[in-house]
Amino acid sequence: MLLKEYRICMPLTVEEYRIGQLYMISKHSHEQSDRGEGVEVVQNEPFEDPTHGQGQFTEKRVYLSSKLPSWARAVVPNIFYVTEKAWNYYPYTITEYTCSFLPKFSIHIETKYEDNKGSNDHIFDIEAKDQEREVCFVDIVYDEIPERYYKESEDLRYFRSDKTSRGVLQEGWRDTQEPIMCSYKLVTVKFEVWGLQTRVEQFVHKVIRDVLLLGHRQAFAWVDEWIDMTMDEVREFERTIQAATNQKIGIFPPSISIGETPRSSLASSGPASAPSTPLCTDAPEFLTVPRDRPRKKSAPETLTLPQPQPESESDPPPTPPPASAPISNHAPWSSEGSQLE
Repeated sequence: MLLKEYRICMPLTVEEYRIGQLYMISKHSHEQSDRGEGVEVVQNEPFEDPTHGQGQFTEKRVYLSSKLPSWARAVVPNIFYVTEKAWNYYPYTITEYTCSFLPKFSIHIETKYEDNKGSNDHIFDIEAKDQEREVCFVDIVYDEIPERYYKESEDLRYFRSDKTSRGVLQEGWRDTQEPIMCSYKLVTVKFEVWGLQTRVEQFVHKVIRDVLLLGHRQAFAWVDEWIDMTMDEVREFERTIQAATNQKIGIFPPSISIGETPRSSLASSGPASAPSTPLCTDAPEFLTVPRDRPRKKSAPETLTLPQPQPESESDPPPTPPPASAPISNHAPWSSEGSQLE
């Protein structure tokens, strides 16, 4: 297990980002999706937790087959996806990623939002008591982003918001910017395979950092598109764009369900705390297979999986595990590349 804490500051308030987060995740997922690939929204409905209160449960399937690097495509099925489950009690969220093809692999993300510049060193004292962790600051303006994700319109070194007059952000902007908020993310990666655990967990954290950098950059780069939206308006945008995304990747009819009327007395909140982004295309050195390595004749040419069974729309969302509880590595197999929060 490898535990890290990420702190990502943005020139927004926590209340503003409640809208911006919903807008960014929906738009990002739609942009990254194509027929047969992308993010399918399975559930998105109100949920109530006895400890955290009213919130929103979201389940997504992130189809990755063609977006995986070549070294990964060689060992996974033709239809491959990661399951994302999120419990959002904004400004606190829990997000989990599991894959039934890799039962010993899981990612667990807890997120808290505060109106400060990342100065709260005790925000996860309860959740990560006595656990050593590296604290990583992510600068959405000046940290290098992978070239394949770069867009000039999203380069915050030159961006100025017309509606909020925020930007251009100069070096050291976190010390002078008002308003400012911070997204604190406690990320646990598990890959319990002897001989590969440490290197794979480090590699996955690198991917997660790139995802977080891209998603939070986009949230501010698109601020003029969402800053005037109300919660009802962003929910309508979310509903429309997610249904379009499901159709875009070939889900007919769209399987998304966003409840207008909460179940029981539940109230709406937001979805997952992080967008899903395809993994990078370069294989880490430790997983590179020598070109002259002989192929085992007994190895199967392809891997096949049983035909997935459709899930009942009436099934209630699962109860999230306690913050300190182990993560289940046995998500059921059902049926990019922000954002893994």
